Amino acid sequence: MRGGWIPDTVLPERLRGTHWTVAPRHLIVIALVLTIGLTWAGCSVLRSRPEPIPDRPTTSANLTPGSPVTAPTPAGANPTSPSTPPSTLVVHVAGKVRRPGLIHSKSGDRVADALAAAGGALPGTDLTTLNLARPLTDGEQIVVGAPNLPPAVTSTGPRPSSGSPGPTAPVDLNTATLDQLDALPGVGPVLAQRILDYRTEHGRFTTIDQLQEVTGVGTKKYEDLKPHVRI
Repeated sequence: MRGGWIPDTVLPERLRGTHWTVAPRHLIVIALVLTIGLTWAGCSVLRSRPEPIPDRPTTSANLTPGSPVTAPTPAGANPTSPSTPPSTLVVHVAGKVRRPGLIHSKSGDRVADALAAAGGALPGTDLTTLNLARPLTDGEQIVVGAPNLPPAVTSTGPRPSSGSPGPTAPVDLNTATLDQLDALPGVGPVLAQRILDYRTEHGRFTTIDQLQEVTGVGTKKYEDLKPHVRI
């Protein structure tokens, strides 16, 4: 072996006797090449490692392109249920009650609750015409003590005009009750209560013309009522 590296017997004949030596600069180049190779191999190994893929939400796993996306429905909610009714109701209580007017009630209240909120019915008022158990509806009017009008009688004779006096005697404005005023043509329980309130506030009627000072009695209604009332 020459040079301490490769024996001559394994070399070709033309290379026998050649001295094989490695210079320091050759070692540096070989080390640099090995370092670069190992670095590149390490980067390749790191890049080839698989990355974990996060699980997709189950709600979107079955969606197809173009399908509509709907918001999740809360537990216990019914998507087809109608809108809830208003929590506050306003009803008009009129007629034979202590405090007629607008009553603010809550959803689920009944006619009896509105009647109690109006101070209750006046003594002797007939409540059989009202269904006290009926649920209230927003914006309705409840007339307390309205008499049941008899059915109209068909007559073959000429009908009297609205301004002509009726067959009954005129009603005294200073002594008439709510029922008597309610029975006058075109009055009704609301206007009858206003006439009583006017009499309570201003005292006795001195002339029939004072009816025109009552809210709701215009010129036409006054002319219709004039033949049916007296002082």
